[in-house]
Formats: sequence, C-alpha cells, structure tokens
Amino acid sequence: MNSLTRLALTLWHRRKFAALGPHCAFPAPDLHVSGHVEVGARCRFRNNVTLRAHPGAKIILGNRCGCSWGCFVEARELVRFGNYCAPAEHCIITDSLLTLMGNATPWRDIVPEPRPVFIGDNCFIGSGCFIGPGVTVGEGAVVAHHSVVLRDVGPYEIWGGVPARKIGHRTKGVPEAKLRELRELIARQGLGRDRYVDD
Repeated sequence: MNSLTRLALTLWHRRKFAALGPHCAFPAPDLHVSGHVEVGARCRFRNNVTLRAHPGAKIILGNRCGCSWGCFVEARELVRFGNYCAPAEHCIITDSLLTLMGNATPWRDIVPEPRPVFIGDNCFIGSGCFIGPGVTVGEGAVVAHHSVVLRDVGPYEIWGGVPARKIGHRTKGVPEAKLRELRELIARQGLGRDRYVDD
C-alpha cells in the first residue's frame, strides 16, 4: 500500500470518531466504527477492526493504543483502554453478554446488563483473547493468547487459560540471575529512543 493510499484511508476513517487525538493513522480498508468512540494520540488500527458503542455507551482508547487484525470491541456502557495498550489479532472485548442459562425469555428479547471494562496502561492482550463484562486488567498486565478472562487481573500479573487464571508475575519472584542479565544488557545496549518523541 503506497503512502497516498494510506493517507486517503486515514482521512476517510477520521470522520468516524467522536474525538480523535493527533498523529493517528488508519491505513485499513475495513475499519468499522459506530457510536461514541474516542481515540487518543498516535493510535493505529489494522484491518477488519470493529469498534461498536451502542447508544449512550462509550469506547475510549488512550494514547498510543492499537488494535490488530480482526479485533472486536463492543460497549453498551463503557470500555476504556489506558495508554500503550495492544490487543493482538482477533480479540473480543465486551462489557455485556446475553445470559441464556436459567432464562426463560426468548433470546431476542433479553436485555444484557452491561458492566464496564477497564484495561490499564501498558497492557498486552494476546491474540484470540476474550475479555468479558466487568473485568479490570491492571497496569502492565499480560494476558496469554486464546485466554478467556472473566475475573479481574492484577497489575503486572500474567494470566492465561480458559478460563484465565494467574500463572505468573512480571516483577515479583524473578530470579536474581535474570535481573542481573537484564541490567547488563541495558548497560551494554541502552534503551531505544522513542521514534515519535520529536513530532
């Protein structure tokens, strides 16, 4: 895809958002946005992403967020992402589900009860994950690929499985040898410069 096509697609999709931060790019032919969707600065979306906010609901993404191919985000009340969040391809994030078990009402007449979803700063959500209603994913958490998250995930925790459970922590219990190796690597190579810091 050439730069002119990327620019044209970005300009076409910009009009779909209720609020939009600077330097966002949407070089995707199929980006489906409906309802009140707010996007922070420098956000990127891949192809076939759907962001659907029902009437009166909001989807809010912080700065430098992105959704990879085929992500689906739906809000009947609120789905909020912090900064630097990265749901990988084919994730589903929703604040409401139809409750069919124990319900005598025909499924077409069921009114879902939404519970807001909050995803903290610097979170990574692996491909094919499902994040359900009422879930809070804490800052810096990692959700393993193809996990079903129905409970809150603590800050810097690593969760995985169906249903998801805690399988580790990013900073606690790290062996001293690994910490020493990381410190040596940073001392030798340094940290990369933010390529967007001068814009």
